[in-house]
Amino acid sequence: MKLVSYNIQYGFGLDGRYDLERIVANLAGADIIALQEVTRGFARNGGIDMVAAIEALLPGYYSIYGVGMDLLPLGAGPRDLRFQFGNMVLSRWPIVATRTLLLPRSRTLSKLNLQRAAVEAVIHAPGAAIRAYSVQLDHVSPDERIRQIHCLRDHAINFARDGGSLTGAIEIDLPDPPLPEDFVLMGDFNMVPESPEYCALAGLKDAFYGRLPRFDVPTDALDAAGWLKPEAYSWMDPNDRSKRMHLDYCFISCGLSDRLRSAHVDIDAEGSDHFPVWIEIDG
Repeated sequence: MKLVSYNIQYGFGLDGRYDLERIVANLAGADIIALQEVTRGFARNGGIDMVAAIEALLPGYYSIYGVGMDLLPLGAGPRDLRFQFGNMVLSRWPIVATRTLLLPRSRTLSKLNLQRAAVEAVIHAPGAAIRAYSVQLDHVSPDERIRQIHCLRDHAINFARDGGSLTGAIEIDLPDPPLPEDFVLMGDFNMVPESPEYCALAGLKDAFYGRLPRFDVPTDALDAAGWLKPEAYSWMDPNDRSKRMHLDYCFISCGLSDRLRSAHVDIDAEGSDHFPVWIEIDG
């Protein structure tokens, strides 16, 4: 099973050119796709409905879109596209249930601060259902990211206990959706390795044992696969390509740790200022 996460920056590449076809080409071969910075009605990319455009380019995939920020610009008509900013999950297999988790935030006075979200997809994958989350955290404040991480981690770990999007569905003549414990958190976390917010999600390293898989602590797949080295990066400044940071990750639940086969960042992709993060797990 191949999974990929990609912050597609409204469709603009390192060269400043809008090109969704190029982005989709970078996703070839993926079974499950998590996308961030997907917009509708955004003036910067001509107000295009990116959700519809991506679905048209990937007709064989099930898809969901979760909106974090949703505005109607002043002067817009009642049937005009709203300005929406959110995340997508696409899957070769049915997405049988979904929710959009709005992450904690606080008002800023000068710096842009969007409502961030995590989109949850329960996927009927071969063998067993799995949960995939497309995530984007705040880009301004470590304090806010830590609050968002606590919310996200508690939600992911306690999913089965809370019952997902629906339980007791027999009352309306429907079967309950599956409640899989295994999950993958994929996205742009806007944090660097070993930062306080990274450790809030991945846990602190023990001086002797390092990081061991634990039930309530997701594993950084790139780190577990040996990819996450000091020179690693997943974002590049389009105006100065020497400025690079590692901001994008795939965190897997402890039940998937032994099934992880590989993980890497595709630094050859030029469809965005971020780069796709790929992982492969045994199905």
